[in-house]
Amino acid sequence: MNWYEHFNPVAFELFGLKVHWYGITYIIALISALFFSLLFIREKRFHNITRKSFEDFFIVAEIGILLGARLGYVLIYSPERWEYFTHPWLIFSPFDSMGNFVGISGMSYHGGVVGFLVASIVYTYYKNLPLLRYLDLMALGVPLAYIFGRIGNFLNHELYGRIIPDSDTFWKPYGILIDGALRYPSQLIEAFLEGFVVFWIVFFARKRFLFDGALISIYAMSYACMRFIAEFYREADVQMGYYGFLTMGQILSLAMLICALALFFYAKHLQTSQKGKQ
Repeated sequence: MNWYEHFNPVAFELFGLKVHWYGITYIIALISALFFSLLFIREKRFHNITRKSFEDFFIVAEIGILLGARLGYVLIYSPERWEYFTHPWLIFSPFDSMGNFVGISGMSYHGGVVGFLVASIVYTYYKNLPLLRYLDLMALGVPLAYIFGRIGNFLNHELYGRIIPDSDTFWKPYGILIDGALRYPSQLIEAFLEGFVVFWIVFFARKRFLFDGALISIYAMSYACMRFIAEFYREADVQMGYYGFLTMGQILSLAMLICALALFFYAKHLQTSQKGKQ
């Protein structure tokens, strides 16, 4: 992919402001998540979720994702985290401390998950809605939409892959040239594993595991596993480096896997308890 080095991550300029492909694909991802979720809303397991109630929930959940993703990046990955602590208004500002337009860059998936869960828990508690059922519906809509986010990373020239060793002849034809080095197309690998593969896992699981909380648990478990694998193709963040042979993404994915397993068995136990009371 020799063309990659010359690809412009800026799609167009509007009134002097640069609009990046990443921003466009991020918006497409958010809209697609709602669209894909609504495709499954008529299934029997979601019989008491109306389109209007889910759309309202979705808006709140997406706000939580955006806030959590940005805060997660600042707290975990950003080398300027202390500057953000002393100037917190810059976290969500597209302008730097000198007033220059720099846009908003840096989002953490795992931070987005935390923000999503917090917003979902608060909203469903306030509205007296079945939290796990709403999360299950989201679990069906998010994976395919997530593909657009990783394509955005690819087009934005970020999250580069590791250099392909000479011994790996399979990936050589598919490598992307960056500063003279042939690297794994890690963003596209993640799009496939974390988006496409995870979707099909959750899709088939929906007929096997019918209790509330099963799908969001399986989504989180499968994502954590796919992300752990994909990280072996992705270069660790320069400011983070490696922890032994693991990256921060892999460490967070292991924590996510443990939490997802706990949620799965809790939700299963909850179903058993409810049946026993009937």
